[in-house]
Amino acid sequence: MQEIRFHGRGGQGAVTSAELIAIAAINKGQSAQAFPSFGPERRGAPVVAFCRVDDKKINIRAKVYDPDVVIVLDPGLLTLLDPTEGMKEGGFLIINTKKTPEEFAESVNPDIRIATVDADKIAFEELGRVIVNTTLIGAFIKATGIISIEDIKEPLLERFGAKLGAKNMKALERAYKEVVIKG
Repeated sequence: MQEIRFHGRGGQGAVTSAELIAIAAINKGQSAQAFPSFGPERRGAPVVAFCRVDDKKINIRAKVYDPDVVIVLDPGLLTLLDPTEGMKEGGFLIINTKKTPEEFAESVNPDIRIATVDADKIAFEELGRVIVNTTLIGAFIKATGIISIEDIKEPLLERFGAKLGAKNMKALERAYKEVVIKG
């Protein structure tokens, strides 16, 4: 089973990302689940979302405490929390940042692989706004291979419609190409 934890802020699309990955996995015949965890709902407040993907039925209904992958949508959260808490050895930390993976190497367990992408820049250039959820899905796909770009295309276009969906696919594909992976 692959367990994924998303750290973002309300309005950035962490919950949507988890749902899209789960739908893509289900559409290709796997089992998956996605769910959020947050307090009073408001734009800008910290949000955590979770996703699980497996080849067999998933019976766990708890939060993800020991993720294989952590995706940080807002790099400002790195000063408020330790995104690597509970991460499995060999897991992937995917960060929306202008920094390189090497710039995080000293502060992260060497058993954790790091991937960085400037999702803010890509989202702004492709979507006209800094909503980075689908952009980071591109980095996630490249880093992990849990789903493919083809797997995500239908759920993404269904969620956002043809016009906005095409823009989101372009941002996703750019992040797939531009993500920098260490480890």
